Amino acid sequence: MPPKPVAPASVLVVDDEPIIRANLAEFLQQEGFAVQTAATGEAAVALVAKHKFDAILCDVNLPGLDGIEVLERVATLSPETFVLLITAYATVESAVDALHKGAQDYLMKPILLREVERKLRRLLQQRALFHENQWLRRELSRAADPGEMVVGRGPAMKQIYAMARKVAPTPSTVLITGESGTGKELLARAVHEFSQAAKPTAGRFVAVNCAAIPHDLIENQLFGHRKGAFTGADSDVPGVFAHAAAGTVFLDEIGELPPATQAKLLRVIEQKEVMPVGASEPVRVEARIVAATNKDLAKEAEAGRFREDLFYRLNVVVLKLPPLRDRREDIPELVDHLLAKHARAMGKKVSGVTHEAMQLLQVCPWKGNIRELDNALQRAVILGDGPLVTPADLPPDLSPRADDPSAVDELGKAVERFEKLHIERILRQTADKREAARRLDIGLSSLYRKIEQYGIAGERPV
Repeated sequence: MPPKPVAPASVLVVDDEPIIRANLAEFLQQEGFAVQTAATGEAAVALVAKHKFDAILCDVNLPGLDGIEVLERVATLSPETFVLLITAYATVESAVDALHKGAQDYLMKPILLREVERKLRRLLQQRALFHENQWLRRELSRAADPGEMVVGRGPAMKQIYAMARKVAPTPSTVLITGESGTGKELLARAVHEFSQAAKPTAGRFVAVNCAAIPHDLIENQLFGHRKGAFTGADSDVPGVFAHAAAGTVFLDEIGELPPATQAKLLRVIEQKEVMPVGASEPVRVEARIVAATNKDLAKEAEAGRFREDLFYRLNVVVLKLPPLRDRREDIPELVDHLLAKHARAMGKKVSGVTHEAMQLLQVCPWKGNIRELDNALQRAVILGDGPLVTPADLPPDLSPRADDPSAVDELGKAVERFEKLHIERILRQTADKREAARRLDIGLSSLYRKIEQYGIAGERPV
């Protein structure tokens, strides 16, 4: 379940009449709200600039900066804060005007305290439901991913990790490229986690699959909408940029964005502001963008299918994930991690794979990359009966392709890479070479020869 808020909802009461201001504050405090007050619009804006409020009750008729101007300032300073305007003029026109300018609701004088409480709680409940829905989407997306962490110690992945750590603390846009199934979202999450370590306040990671959302809904998903923007829009809804706050918006399959949305996304990058559907004024946003694609965006831009100016804005720092066939040294670690995940989920005791099964896994072409490997191991855990996965447990069509040079021409090298990594792993797990030889099912002298042959660091015989 998502974490539940521990602090009471914070409310700012803005009214130039001392009695109304004091009565509202006292009532809301008794109902469990954390309340601050302001007598002028200028004082209210100053408080919003320093503190985060869940909601603001603001009189329209204020000396100096009036309620509508306060509403407009709050939309820029704190777009997630709800504003309820208080008006003495019980006209439909004034209420509609306030709602069109971004207010979530309005109250008419004389104020009924229970109506204030009811409207506040309804708005806060709507936001809580929205946030919970976003949380569930993120968790489902995380659970559907092949593995829940970035795995790999080979030179290619080490270089990518180093770049990710360098760019993470900066506000720079990041573009992750690679074939489908290579783990682009996992790398985006890693960039987000690295970035949050350098920030005083935590932001959220919000993932959007641009290819999975209909074109007529994508802008509403990204930028949100105002109440009344379309049929059924009963209240303001923030988009993913507002929801991410100072976190990360991950735009997967960004090459699928429609041209009109590409233009608006360019404004987000350049101006750090979004225009909710039905809004008349832009809203400031802080989230950094991490985009991903399996397309060649340079060629897409050259062909006119992707905006060239947006491509250059995205192409600042590029993290290129290699296909699994080009990082076979990471396969043993990936196998261990994925097997443990599926065994845990299914309640089965599977501790590893046989030597023959690992050899097969090492030399397959893996055109579906980590996702294909994950599916193969999930099947093996389901169908296998013993503690070790055997070749018989793997998919029957899982074999080296005769037309794949990386799987056939370099078969000997792939087997040697696996053997070295396997010996290193067993040596790390055992303190005694005799025990390591026994587990490897080879003689002690053969183990020493293998250590010497592969130059396993720190393990040469004395």
